[in-house]
Amino acid sequence: MAKTQLGARVDEDVAELARKRAADLGLSIGDYLARLVQDDASGLRAHAMDAAARFLAEHQALFDEAEDAGQPAGGARAA
Repeated sequence: MAKTQLGARVDEDVAELARKRAADLGLSIGDYLARLVQDDASGLRAHAMDAAARFLAEHQALFDEAEDAGQPAGGARAA
């Protein structure tokens, strides 16, 4: 498949995140961005986010319990 060059301006922190994530996956920046766009266009990202939201909703009480167990006695919490 022929490749087309695109240009985009992003904040340096976003560019650095993209570079690191691409390297972590063993991909070029172009291949990493192509994967993100394909996942988004195919609905894969939305499906994954929905699944994560369902998981968190189902297990929120457990996360709350674990968080509360790590609090100092007397219920003192940082503001």
